[in-house]
Amino acid sequence: MDSEPLFEPLTRDALTQRIARILTDAIVSGKLKPGDRVAESVIARDLGVSRAPVREAGRLLESAGLLVSMANRGFFVRTIDADDLDSLYELRLCIEREATARTVREGRVAAIRDQLLAQIKDMVVMSEDNQLIHQIGVDLQFHRLIVETSGNLRFLAVFDKLASEIQACTALIETVFDEPGKVARNHLLIVEALDSGDEDAARAAMDYHIGVARDAVVGHFRRLEGAGDSIV
Repeated sequence: MDSEPLFEPLTRDALTQRIARILTDAIVSGKLKPGDRVAESVIARDLGVSRAPVREAGRLLESAGLLVSMANRGFFVRTIDADDLDSLYELRLCIEREATARTVREGRVAAIRDQLLAQIKDMVVMSEDNQLIHQIGVDLQFHRLIVETSGNLRFLAVFDKLASEIQACTALIETVFDEPGKVARNHLLIVEALDSGDEDAARAAMDYHIGVARDAVVGHFRRLEGAGDSIV
């Protein structure tokens, strides 16, 4: 009798996720430069796979804000520099720290607490399973839920307008930090601050959460710029 295989065959979804992670790493490291065309045929040949999962990975990274698509031309690496990233994080801080404080002030924490904790749990599991793109989506949902619950529709409108850029930042954060799940677990500090009922504590928690990411990602890209390497 044939022995049972040690490993299950890779599904299309698993292969797509692996290719998406490879492309993300290439973008962050500068192997794929701003404006570079992500040629499906070349990548498929180099990785020894068909073009279909490469195309699907490209679509995932487009939804994450790292790639842009052009009609009849395919995918290209999005262009953004360290100063632009820093400005985005500064704007996020302005919106999200006050949205977090407003959610506390309006007494709306209890309505979303269980959902926030469930999202953190999902993020941790996804990080451990290397499901980067799905984790990015849940991370975005976590932050959007707080902004939406604050009740300030202007905050929410700006957040939604920045959604693709925020997703791109999250992809960069997960690549810069080596420990799987670290960013996901850091969201617990926000929930703890929300539970405290203290507006200032809520602001401080969001300041810390986004500030750590800002320092890591923007600092990483400034070092790449200083070394003369290309960045996203």
